[in-house]
Amino acid sequence: MIKGLCITPPLLGRISIGRLVEKNGRRLPEKDDQFTITSQVQHHEGWVPHPLDGIFRETSGGGKLRAIPVTVMFSEPELNLRAAYSLFDRQTGRPLCMGNGETCKRFTASGIAELPCPAPEGCEFGQGGCKPYGRLNVQIDAADELGSFIFRTTGYNSIRTLSARLHYYQAVSGNLLACLPLELRLRGKSTVQSHRTPIYYVDLTVREGMTLEQAIREARETQDRRWEIGYDQDALDAAGREGFAKGSFEESEEEMPEVLEEFFPSLNNELKTIETPNGSSGNATKPTLTEKLKLQASRKTLSN
Repeated sequence: MIKGLCITPPLLGRISIGRLVEKNGRRLPEKDDQFTITSQVQHHEGWVPHPLDGIFRETSGGGKLRAIPVTVMFSEPELNLRAAYSLFDRQTGRPLCMGNGETCKRFTASGIAELPCPAPEGCEFGQGGCKPYGRLNVQIDAADELGSFIFRTTGYNSIRTLSARLHYYQAVSGNLLACLPLELRLRGKSTVQSHRTPIYYVDLTVREGMTLEQAIREARETQDRRWEIGYDQDALDAAGREGFAKGSFEESEEEMPEVLEEFFPSLNNELKTIETPNGSSGNATKPTLTEKLKLQASRKTLSN
């Protein structure tokens, strides 16, 4: 196995509560009041919708998608939802530092170091660029029991609510979190900071029409059925824990454009306008992010 490569659950698609819109020739993120389920394929108009998006919209009456039936893969809440204070390099989109308020992993001149983490409000290194960043993996496609969809967020409300729900459901069900029939639900609230306009966050509940007692009863039946066929949940959790521990940071180089698009839209649009080497155009192949960054660096050198 490649050392330093974080092994994450296989992805089938993405779940978001926002979208990218074209404004003055630039692609900018815009908050939405519904879920969107997309595939991992992107074209000039944005992410291609996943077939499940249309299916769930039909079952919800054809309106806005504000609830998605899900299950989680792992019994440990921290394996399903990884959240950390995160600082990304605005030049490359790569993670520079990630911490939990006590310790952090940070890129330094001598390599990755483990250092104290004072949280964003007390961190001189972050200089206001550090923010909470959460990734939740859920399963919504019964055809692929080990595949998942990812929801990424920097919202305190979503991270705090999802973390609480996962820990509570694990406790109240007797560690049957991975067997519970759950539902991602979009909720709205207004605050002074939002100037009394609605802001939306993601919650995790038992399926609509079920009580918690019914959900736990179904989870026990699922657990018994899995034990009967030899499904080893403990081994799956151990494999997940080991996979996440193999890498210092979860995002791969392939995912960096997504990070740029999601958290640094102005920089991402700036990089997209960089011309291909030698001024080529027309049918020239689209430069990779690495090529764009190298070209940007060379231009800075020439201008100094």
